Amino acid sequence: MRKPYLRTIATLRAPRSPTPLLQPEIVTDAFSVKTGFNPNTCRVNFQVKNSIQRGDLGLARKLFDQMPQQNTISKNMMITGYIKAGNLSSARQLFDSMTERTAVTWTILIGAYSQNNQSREAFSLFTEMCRWGTHPDYITFATLLSGFSESDSVCQVNQVHAHIIKLGYDSTLMVCNSLLDSYCKTRSLSLACQLFHHMPDKDSVSFNALLTGLSKDGMNQEAISLFFEMQKLGFRPTDFTFAAILCTGVALDHIVFGQQVHGFVVKTSFVWNVFVANALLDFYSKHDCVSEVKKLFDEMPEHDGVSYNVLITCYAWNCQLRESLDLFRELQYTKFDRRQFPFSTILSIAANTLNLELGRQIHSQAIATIADSEIKVGNALVDMYAKCGKFDEANRIFANLTHQSSVPWTALISAYVQKGLHEEGLTLFFEMQKFKISADSATYASILRACASLASISLGRQLHSYIIRSGYISNVFSGSALLDMYAKCGSMKDALQMFQEMPVRNSVSWNALISAYTQNGDGDLTLRSFEQMVQSGLQPDSVSFLSVLCACSHCGLVEEGLKHFDSMTTTYKLVPKREHYASMVDMLCRSGRFNQAERLIAQMPFEPDEIMWSSILNACRIHKNQELAKKAADKLFNMKVIRNAAPYIGMSNIYAEAGEWDSVSKVKKAMRERGVRKLPAYSWVEVKHKIHVFSANDKTHPETEGIMKKIDELAEQMEKEGYKPDPSCTLHDVDEELKIESLKYHSERLAIAFALISTPEGTPILVMKNLRACTDCHAAIKVISKIAKREITVRDSSRFHHFRNGFCSCGDYW
Repeated sequence: MRKPYLRTIATLRAPRSPTPLLQPEIVTDAFSVKTGFNPNTCRVNFQVKNSIQRGDLGLARKLFDQMPQQNTISKNMMITGYIKAGNLSSARQLFDSMTERTAVTWTILIGAYSQNNQSREAFSLFTEMCRWGTHPDYITFATLLSGFSESDSVCQVNQVHAHIIKLGYDSTLMVCNSLLDSYCKTRSLSLACQLFHHMPDKDSVSFNALLTGLSKDGMNQEAISLFFEMQKLGFRPTDFTFAAILCTGVALDHIVFGQQVHGFVVKTSFVWNVFVANALLDFYSKHDCVSEVKKLFDEMPEHDGVSYNVLITCYAWNCQLRESLDLFRELQYTKFDRRQFPFSTILSIAANTLNLELGRQIHSQAIATIADSEIKVGNALVDMYAKCGKFDEANRIFANLTHQSSVPWTALISAYVQKGLHEEGLTLFFEMQKFKISADSATYASILRACASLASISLGRQLHSYIIRSGYISNVFSGSALLDMYAKCGSMKDALQMFQEMPVRNSVSWNALISAYTQNGDGDLTLRSFEQMVQSGLQPDSVSFLSVLCACSHCGLVEEGLKHFDSMTTTYKLVPKREHYASMVDMLCRSGRFNQAERLIAQMPFEPDEIMWSSILNACRIHKNQELAKKAADKLFNMKVIRNAAPYIGMSNIYAEAGEWDSVSKVKKAMRERGVRKLPAYSWVEVKHKIHVFSANDKTHPETEGIMKKIDELAEQMEKEGYKPDPSCTLHDVDEELKIESLKYHSERLAIAFALISTPEGTPILVMKNLRACTDCHAAIKVISKIAKREITVRDSSRFHHFRNGFCSCGDYW
């Protein structure tokens, strides 16, 4: 912004001295000449200016008020002083009191609004300036245009463009560059390109403005072509040129192109520029080149807060959490602006590691630096507290956020779903719709997981329509989440259709399909889909192999499982994780290969955990291996923390089957002493868009009478079909007849009976159970499917079981 005051047009000759002094009294400004040389006004103007430069706005105002004769320059200086002090309201108040304003006066205030992201107020002031009859000059236009950055401001930019042409400034390079930059910032790239091609003169600023606009709008090939044209025409690149073109390299995911730009940066000596070096750091970090980022960081002669932020975030993205935290501690000893520290990155580390103490420490620092008012930090705080299960704190921060976007809503919804609070997640999602906050692909992925967990296919279909209307149906993550939802709701037909309709398929979508077949107990199609994924040219990852190994385990495909486990390391160079070893141990134990399982455990690079010993214990019960079962139980009972009661229940059942009731009592006593409680079994079914939940021997449902009647009818028909109850599934020291009677009222049978009396004949039934179904229920449901002539699907804690006409798709149940 130009400074019209202080423009010296004459100096009075003074005697020469070794150190000539320029006194305020002998310097006059241009306006004082026009108003008849008032030396007092001129002198006080200099005093006001000096006070403002020293930051003493109070003294400046006092001098200003005491002036015998104020002029426009005096008032312009005071308005500028208020603006620099951040007191825009006082500046506007003084401006409104002026009866005479120059183009400079208007430009000063327009600039203030533009710099404070108040482009609407700046434009309103510009239109008022035109109505007053004051002609804007090239600085006014450049100042006004600098404030437009939102896409809905393009109409105002067009109007300013018309004024520029009308007043003949369309050939002024500074104005054209500002106009070009505004079109780019308001996402009007077609207008920006037209303007660029019609500009009579161009410089590096012109190229940089369009280059930045193209790269930000994803027009990467056009940006690269413009970059080459710039070099061809001989325009010297600047730091902004390299920042823009490196941003294009990130979007194209083209590491070689970025390396070539790096070489050009070195050649032109811009590698020593901290702004360009930071852009290179960002490029390499987004390509997960951690060693290159660290090397470049160490070689930089100068760092700023951005340099540290990029490396800290790069470490966090690549799971080098210790390095990220150590560098953050180092950053705290620097003199860089603490408000710009990467609080959101460190909060994400706290969230993902469930480190509430670290999260609270970072929250305290954010409050102390007022960084908690930043949008990204506020969103990260919501995410951290929600993932750590502190929903009261998360909701309090969420309610006080100044800017509501889909990010904090999604963070809360996702945390609710991850903690198993599916109803709360769904309620929040519908509240989000009520507030007209647009959901994104991450929101839909989270809420579809809730539908899948509840097996509410009607709600899933409703969300499917939401996704279509929002335009995310072609997004590979949304499509994969829909596929997973349909599969977990028992509709493989819809899941397969989703996969076939995907315009783009990547490893995520293939993994979703492979997992769907695994969950539905179809080992052959799981393995076939895996092979098709490989044939399509995609590299399977650890998620792909986990699904394959689980399918092999559940379907008894031991040799195939061993082959695929071996290919992980030999063919695909993947390091098996704990969950891959757990699947292998489960597979070997299920098939009775306990010696092989123990050898594999001995070879593992880590100690077996609760999940592994629990699967061994479960297999020991099936194969009557009481000796190994006791060993597994001892390992489990000696663990410091045990997450559920399954191991105690498993060992109790083994003793009960052997008739060792004293040992059963000891196990139950140990459970009580450690405060371990058995999770109650319950099943649920969706009928007419409503979820109905049942527990064993449940008589609280409004339709209990009809349910019990149906159970008795089925029992008679099942007996005629040759069904014989398995009393070993009721491991209580009670009469045999009571055991058989109690089997009739297991939760899944109550749910099936209710569905049979509440839905039309022939309608498929889907029942969910939170725990594993017993072998007797498995046998009973096979017979019920034949009697009722219904397709019945039960999804328990292990997988899907599809029953039709007396058969189950999973074959041997256990």
